[in-house]
Amino acid sequence: MFYETKDHHGLPHSPFKSLIVPRPIGWISSLSADGVRNLAPFSFFNGLTDSPPMVMFACNEPSGDADRKDSPSNIEATGEFVVNMATEALTNQMNASSATVPNDVDEFELAGLTAEPSQLVKAPRVAESPAHMECTFLKRVDLPSSNPAQRNEMIIGQVIGIHIRDEVLVDGLVDVTKFRPLARLGYMQYTVVEKVFTLDRPG
Repeated sequence: MFYETKDHHGLPHSPFKSLIVPRPIGWISSLSADGVRNLAPFSFFNGLTDSPPMVMFACNEPSGDADRKDSPSNIEATGEFVVNMATEALTNQMNASSATVPNDVDEFELAGLTAEPSQLVKAPRVAESPAHMECTFLKRVDLPSSNPAQRNEMIIGQVIGIHIRDEVLVDGLVDVTKFRPLARLGYMQYTVVEKVFTLDRPG
């Protein structure tokens, strides 16, 4: 089949996100200006560069500033956030933290997770997660939207500190099969990284 994205695809659901797979989940923790903890997963997430290390996540939300999601709002207000690794063992907690709730609700408590202090930023970490990236806010990029009622934006942060549990390091390398990170597919589907192979680049 072929369809122009300006037209309807004719399928039960859009196939777009099912073709960009698997997508890592950015499990973003932040603090509001008033000190309320927030935790939310974003599947439009990835690393950007490694020198310096930078990450991004993107979200869509209602177009009015009053309806802006807590994560980007908190990050712009405080200038910092943490990316927590979402794993197979934390599937239910990750899903619970995705609920749409009032901005005074603490998703750590909602999901039954432990908030652990960070080293360089005030935003807390998910203690149950095996890896965390402490980040400072670099910039917001407002993206085009084809829906007048929806805004799209990207948040970019610089990673200034990384925590990794010793048990997921093997001979000095991160072994993803030890903690089985979650990844997002299309629709309401997820997958787990459990198979790894090595492929050297041509000389």
